[in-house]
Amino acid sequence: MTDGTQEARHHIMGGGIAGLAVAVFLLRDAGVSGKDIRIYEQLDVAGGSLDGAGDAAGGYLIRGGRMFEEHFACTFDLLDGIPSTDDPRVSVTEDILAFNRMVPGSSNCRLVRGGKPAEDRLELTLSAEGVIDINRLILHREAGLGERRIDDWFSAGFFDSNFWMMWSTMFSFQPWHSAGEMRRYLRRFIHLFPGFTRIEDILRTRYNQYDSLIAPIIDWLRDRGVTVRTGEQVADVEIEGTRQGRAVTALVLADGVRVAVSDSDRVYMTLGSMTDASVLGDRGSAPSLDDQEGGAWRLWRALAARHEGLGRPEAFCTDTGKTAWHSFTVTLDGPDFFEFMEDFTGNRTGTGGLITFADSGWTLSFVLFHQPHFRGQKHGTYTLWGYGLRGDRDGDFVQKPMWRCSGEEILQEMSGQLRLTEAQRHWFDDARVRVCRMPFITSQFMPRHTGDRPDVRPPGARNFAVIGQFCELPRDCVFTVEYSVRSARTAVAALTGRTDPPPPVARTDLDPMVLIRAARVLMGG
Repeated sequence: MTDGTQEARHHIMGGGIAGLAVAVFLLRDAGVSGKDIRIYEQLDVAGGSLDGAGDAAGGYLIRGGRMFEEHFACTFDLLDGIPSTDDPRVSVTEDILAFNRMVPGSSNCRLVRGGKPAEDRLELTLSAEGVIDINRLILHREAGLGERRIDDWFSAGFFDSNFWMMWSTMFSFQPWHSAGEMRRYLRRFIHLFPGFTRIEDILRTRYNQYDSLIAPIIDWLRDRGVTVRTGEQVADVEIEGTRQGRAVTALVLADGVRVAVSDSDRVYMTLGSMTDASVLGDRGSAPSLDDQEGGAWRLWRALAARHEGLGRPEAFCTDTGKTAWHSFTVTLDGPDFFEFMEDFTGNRTGTGGLITFADSGWTLSFVLFHQPHFRGQKHGTYTLWGYGLRGDRDGDFVQKPMWRCSGEEILQEMSGQLRLTEAQRHWFDDARVRVCRMPFITSQFMPRHTGDRPDVRPPGARNFAVIGQFCELPRDCVFTVEYSVRSARTAVAALTGRTDPPPPVARTDLDPMVLIRAARVLMGG
């Protein structure tokens, strides 16, 4: 509980969606004044992994995007009170729902093989053994899985199925990732199985997720006096006491400034980051492979080494060969490629979702967004995004790993996978390509033990909490906006005592009809 005084300050470390959500919940639900809330963000722009930048001349850029679906209760509650930028009379939640009614998603071409839509693209091609193993994993206790990997659970044939190709590219799972995390995803999203091969019931935002989500939240916070300090990194946190009772006493900024923290103040710490240390390449050059841990990982390592109960970051950030992939954003000056893809897929632009080249060495995927994808995007320009789940392997048309490829070479590989003619390849002559290496993008999926992720309220914490992707929230799934927002609401409720905790995670896996429909899909019925 806070002491209720006006002098109590709330320090939020990290300006990603978790930190921004903390500020919204403090203002809206806990009655905290905006002037008593301060956000510290090490980058020059807030938003964390939900980004969107660039222009038509140099090329637009997004590193990636998170999926949405109807049961993200914490996220839609957060956004329901934020006015959309285009029409302040409409909330961001209402805008998302209205957009998806206008542009409903249903893919006709989820998988491509041999340069054409795969004939079995609407089939999961699971063996009886694969179906049984999925059900065994769903029913297994998470605590009994420990550090088991996905490929410890399933036989080799499972990884040749369409189910695995669609599952792994939709959620970015690798065979060496945590079987426990896959179990959580299977249980959390089992209601999506009937539309799985068509990517149905996945909600999209009108623009990229910075423009649609982050920008309106920041405007709302600043209008209410919240200080958002970009380009300001918290390099260390001073904590005094033991597990029986401990408190943050100061934040130490990268420039050496020490910010005193009283026992009545509150600190919300984002530890780790899946997009920390991202590096860019362009059409002519590949991103550097000289992976360096950024400030978010260095801080967590330092704190965990000094204080018991703050997790074990080494479980997640020590093997970038298993946690990295490269994404790319392409900006085009004409509609030719988009019109070709509409004929190729049978989907109107923006309605089809992710397209994966199933026989690609890189496991290359891309998506054509509804246009414009950036607010203020220059008329006549078009943007697409893609990534390679296995960028460590050689391509099929470019004989080198994607991780060593420039944007030009990525376009060559994509053109080859689509079997474009020489004339059609000229559609990319003036394309701007922004390539991004994210060394830790799937770090949250790495095998782990209980305690590797700290609790939102670590043992004995009097005035601090942990938020974001690397704290422990039972049953919910990392790599989602919902996980970050749920952590924020949990932290605010715990540290202020003025708000309700988040609602329980939706348990559609307990609905008999959901289970019956999922079983039919898995068995090919």
